[in-house]
Amino acid sequence: MNEPRVRIRDIAEELGLSTATVSNVIHGKTGKVSDATARRVQQLLEQRRYIPNMAGILLAQNSSGIIGVAVYDHEKYEGKPLADDFIASALSELSRQIDRAGKFMMVKTVRQPDDLIAFASMWNMEALVLIGFCRQDYARLRENMRIGLVAYDAAGDMPPGSCSIGLDDFDGGRQVGRHFRSLGHRRALCIADNDEHVDHARRKGFAAGFGPGADFWQIPMDARERLSYYEAHLSALRAYSAVFAVSDVYALELMRFLPAHGVRVPQEVSVAGFDDTPACTRVYPALTSVRQDSRARAALALKRIAQLQSGEPVEPVCRLPVQLIARESTARPGPPL
Repeated sequence: MNEPRVRIRDIAEELGLSTATVSNVIHGKTGKVSDATARRVQQLLEQRRYIPNMAGILLAQNSSGIIGVAVYDHEKYEGKPLADDFIASALSELSRQIDRAGKFMMVKTVRQPDDLIAFASMWNMEALVLIGFCRQDYARLRENMRIGLVAYDAAGDMPPGSCSIGLDDFDGGRQVGRHFRSLGHRRALCIADNDEHVDHARRKGFAAGFGPGADFWQIPMDARERLSYYEAHLSALRAYSAVFAVSDVYALELMRFLPAHGVRVPQEVSVAGFDDTPACTRVYPALTSVRQDSRARAALALKRIAQLQSGEPVEPVCRLPVQLIARESTARPGPPL
């Protein structure tokens, strides 16, 4: 049978002290406690193997050491945002950097940004990293919070006390366009579920890199509707010898759809994505994709948090370079069908 958990009350009674005194020693608030009393409390805590309530300790300190990471639960994730390869990769690298800084990471998915106001206050957070939110969300949070806010891929200007770490999305799209053109493609298609901010920059870069013959389709956000869309537009799709999807998710989905409908990749249609998630090398043919450095972005996020906390001036928007990684899913176009 397990021994009963030792309580603060038990320590206080054994030493003849108040529970408040023992609690203050546990939480490091020893300004009004004598050194001798603090030592007595600490020795008995060790002897009785007292297990502290870490949440209580963190909340009682001026600096909790908690950095929140909030992920917007967009409808396109179908209720599973943390299963998305891009989100999972970002969280993995943020966890590594936060741990290296001696901090704690707390993750929350939300549909209502206002939920973050109570969330951050409840846990006395030092800062928030925001993934997937929009411009009005940042302004709303900034009005109601006094901690540092670091956003991934924020659209537009950031309010004071916050900053955005994005990518050179235009150049990433341009690299794909140039790659397709260098292979000899003459008609190429870009697909995205919207034509705003990040996706718009990738589309515009693609058009600039490919030149004449670059087209754009805005595809449905819902997975089932998207497959129906491809089926309805299969003949038109086959008129292109190369397709650039603005995310690996859509590129990989298209690579499954095309062979299932008699279209070979890359012999008949080359396919490229964006993000270079681990799934790119788990499929055959391996997917050509634009690589972003998730580790560098996470490291910069922690640096920006430290700068915001110290009051240093922070560049409101930073864009990190990207690099096209060519693999087997792209090739020279085959002979006309």
